[in-house]
Order: sequence, then C-alpha cells, then structure tokens
Amino acid sequence: MPTLLRLFGLRFFFYMDEHRPIHVHIECGGKLAKIELEPEIAIVYNHGLKENELRMAVDTCKLYKAKFIEEWHNRFDN
Repeated sequence: MPTLLRLFGLRFFFYMDEHRPIHVHIECGGKLAKIELEPEIAIVYNHGLKENELRMAVDTCKLYKAKFIEEWHNRFDN
C-alpha cells in the first residue's frame, strides 16, 4: 500500500489494485475513510474518523489533489 503522505496523524495511501474513479484512502489510528478526487472531492465512506479528522482529510485532499492525481497516473496508468 503506497503511502502518499503522512500529516497530523493521517496517512493517505493507495491500495495496489486501485480502480477508478481516482481516490485516496485515509487511515488514522485504525480508522478508515475513502475520498474521491475526481470528478470532485467527495467522501465515499468514513469508518470512524472524527469530524475534525475527516475535515482535515478533505482539506488535505483539496491542497494535494494535483499531486495525488499525478501519483495515481504514475502508478496505475502504465
């Protein structure tokens, strides 16, 4: 599971066999969430992240969206 970023206790990552739409997974203390990056940033699911953790994850996805999408293409479009 390639880790893209660790920030404020949140780990942003891809699984090895990802599928579209482009998205990232977020882990924090054993809790998980999934956020789509395209066509828009949207929470797909949240399994236990607190409201402030989820808000921070969404804000981080907005900030790093271009980088995460670039990494997606580098890993899965080859």
